[in-house]
Amino acid sequence: MMAAEIRSRLEELADPERAEILRRFFKTGPGEYGEGDMFRGISVPLLRKLCRDFSRAGVDEAVGLLASGWHEDRLLGLLLFIDRYKKSDEAHRTLIYKHYCAHTDRINNWDLVDLSSPQIVGCHLQARDRSPLYRFALSESLWERRIAIVSTFHFIRAGDFGDTLAIAEKLMGDKEDLIHKATGWMLREVGKRKVEVLEGFLSEYYRSMPRTMLRYAIEKLPEPRRQAWLKGRV
Repeated sequence: MMAAEIRSRLEELADPERAEILRRFFKTGPGEYGEGDMFRGISVPLLRKLCRDFSRAGVDEAVGLLASGWHEDRLLGLLLFIDRYKKSDEAHRTLIYKHYCAHTDRINNWDLVDLSSPQIVGCHLQARDRSPLYRFALSESLWERRIAIVSTFHFIRAGDFGDTLAIAEKLMGDKEDLIHKATGWMLREVGKRKVEVLEGFLSEYYRSMPRTMLRYAIEKLPEPRRQAWLKGRV
């Protein structure tokens, strides 16, 4: 009954004009990374409000939303996962984490990954074996590889940089620009907290690092230092 009510609310909020803009923004054309994805045209703030409105929805409803062909439905499912994870005991948190990892094929655009992976995967593995991240880093799935690096944002916020650097090294030769951007972003977040750690990593890898990754990583450095890295004068 609740699942049907959620679907009804999502249909009511649809905005076809916004949906067309989102289809272009998220690269849904043939051969693009979001090929074939469908958008209702619902903003993230409205989806967050829906998450609050359906505070009684459980894991089953969230999993059902992840199965949807609509991007916003999957996003709402992830918001429900995050909210339930925060409020649950350890047993239910483990259940949510397992559901998340079992449905990575549905977490299939960069916004879905970036919204959810630190708060579920990163949080869950903070005090656990982190080997699942390294398996994701070697995956054929672009989105699992992005989950691997972006999940470490949770560790970075706690001042723990080791896995970010190790996974960044594994992704150095990745062919996908979305991985270069995500990895550079995480390296930048490390540098915002301990610039010497970032620059130590750059000293070893900046010559072989994809240019996009390097540019993202050094974005917040003082301009003279940023230019020095770009020009190889360090």
